[in-house]
Amino acid sequence: MGLLDRVSTLIRANLNDLIDKAEDPEKMIKQVVLDMQNQLLQLKTQVAMSVADHHLLIKKKQENEALSEDWVRKAQFAVDRQQDDLGRAAIEKSIAFRRAAESFAQQAEDQNVEVANLKEALIKLQVKLAETQAQAEVLVAQHRRARVSKKAAQTRWNVAELDGATTFARMKGKVAQTQATAVGMNQVLQDGTSVEDKLAAFERDEEVERLLAEMRDRKQSKPA
Repeated sequence: MGLLDRVSTLIRANLNDLIDKAEDPEKMIKQVVLDMQNQLLQLKTQVAMSVADHHLLIKKKQENEALSEDWVRKAQFAVDRQQDDLGRAAIEKSIAFRRAAESFAQQAEDQNVEVANLKEALIKLQVKLAETQAQAEVLVAQHRRARVSKKAAQTRWNVAELDGATTFARMKGKVAQTQATAVGMNQVLQDGTSVEDKLAAFERDEEVERLLAEMRDRKQSKPA
């Protein structure tokens, strides 16, 4: 891509659209500004070189015009001296230099158009860069504020999570859950008692009652 094509792309670029697509808007904004500054520097250099080339072409045109006129004078001098062969050769030289001057004149005209295009692009890029820098400062500030707001919101969220009432409620819920789990386990254990265990417990209870009754009888049968 040529210099003017790259400059044209930068001039047409919409900063907001680029930001919407960027993963890191602030970094992208800085890169766009840097690219514009680099292109502006290259464009200034190109303009200077093109102006210098235009001046050189004008100079070449003038030099060849002067040489053409000088050979015309030499041809006239030879003819005046009845040296037609020399006069003819001088005229041929004059024509060659005149044609070279015309060629340099056309190149200078084309170069002048190129210089005009480069200067126009330079002005547009300077304006675009100034607008982008101004817009970039606002957008960077907005992006930084957004990041600060996000961090503040996250901090508030974390603080809310650590709030005493919230923590107590969460601990209370865990205690209730533990108690419910214990009750459930006991219930399962009770429900899971085997028939043999139940009968054995029943027999133990009967034996205890029997022995207790015997003790009461012996106490009553003893003389007072």
